[in-house]
Amino acid sequence: MTTFKDRSDVIAELGAKHTIAEIFETLIEGEMPIRFTAYDGSKTGPDESPFGLEIKNPRGVNYVATAPGDLGMARAYIAGDMVADGIHPGDPYELLKAMQNMKFRRPTALELVVIARSLGWELMKPVTPPPQEAMPRWRRIALEGLRHSKTRDAEAIHHHYDVSNTFYEYVLGPSMTYTCAVYADENQTLEQAQENKYRLVFDKLRLQPGDRLLDIGCGWGGMVRYAAKRGVQVIGATLSAEQAEWAQRKIAEDGLSDLAEVRHSDYRDVPEGEFDAVSSIGLTEHIGVANYPAYFGYIQSKLRDGGLFLNHSITRPDNTRSTKAGDFIDRYVFPDGELIGSGRIISDIQNVGLEVLHEENLRRHYALTLAEWCDNLVKNWDAAVAEVGLGTAKVWGLYMAGCQLGFERNVVQLHQVLGVKLGTNQEWTVPLRPWWEP
Repeated sequence: MTTFKDRSDVIAELGAKHTIAEIFETLIEGEMPIRFTAYDGSKTGPDESPFGLEIKNPRGVNYVATAPGDLGMARAYIAGDMVADGIHPGDPYELLKAMQNMKFRRPTALELVVIARSLGWELMKPVTPPPQEAMPRWRRIALEGLRHSKTRDAEAIHHHYDVSNTFYEYVLGPSMTYTCAVYADENQTLEQAQENKYRLVFDKLRLQPGDRLLDIGCGWGGMVRYAAKRGVQVIGATLSAEQAEWAQRKIAEDGLSDLAEVRHSDYRDVPEGEFDAVSSIGLTEHIGVANYPAYFGYIQSKLRDGGLFLNHSITRPDNTRSTKAGDFIDRYVFPDGELIGSGRIISDIQNVGLEVLHEENLRRHYALTLAEWCDNLVKNWDAAVAEVGLGTAKVWGLYMAGCQLGFERNVVQLHQVLGVKLGTNQEWTVPLRPWWEP
């Protein structure tokens, strides 16, 4: 099919009319890898593909045309203006895999005129995005303050984590653990692998009964309860009110109130110090790369001499790319989230005076974890939709399946970094070789 994107003189096309499929073709580079159909009867892409996208109405075209790329596609899909064939909305992994090499391009000004002439100028006016979408970055500054201020961090965490504890139970399973599991092998269940992750963190930190642990960004308190069950005094901090309430209730049910506490608090407001260990499992992604020195400096100040620190976080595979998340992740999943390579994390840990003892990449483990979460969402789909609505449930399926693919393709990684706070004499206070089972 010849479309106006293939012709050199765009101006000659200003008076022409084009189908929706032809317009869609102008927004991508190369061939369409799956079937695409539209409400005007036009189509493109291979008929034999097991997967297809269908634009159902003019609003879907508006979303895709005015924000070419993952944001526009997500808007149309989440709003129900574009439907996907051949997948379950709780796990669109296979569809995303088929589309993994599809690249979008922004149309030129002249091409936008051609699109507007074809669709009608009224159709090109901006329309309200789905309600699950967060404000753009520039509006967040105006209404919530500078990025990673306490107020803005609290709002970002609220957007993602205060969805519904019941919904998270459907997705995460009994462990209520929203971080990468660690699999001894691929035959382990999700619950076994999450227990194994907590065991690994506990052992790396050399925790013993009577020790004191600070768990920053503790979520629903999985690490807090794991350590308290083994005689450790634990304080957990989370910016999510719903997480804190759930965690405190679970601590009481488990009879751990004398040892464990989860506070609805910014970690910067925890006054206690001289901890034997500090764990940060899945928080570094939220604090901002520019704030790493202050963050790791805070952790250094909370440790006693000889105390150990473990940072578990998603990273990029190098230290050169933009730290900001893509538009879909920033608007629908993690507002203000930032990632950089493990090299930057290690450097900033070292620069505040913590000695790095060990680091490892668990990239493949996170792909396995996300596949399990998607499977849980599919199994509990009707209940999940009833709890949070179809649009939000679709956001989660899209996000988790996309992240699974990202970890498999080495777009993102997961690193654990272990450090120690040395005393003034720089004495080595840990065994000569790793003391934990992998």
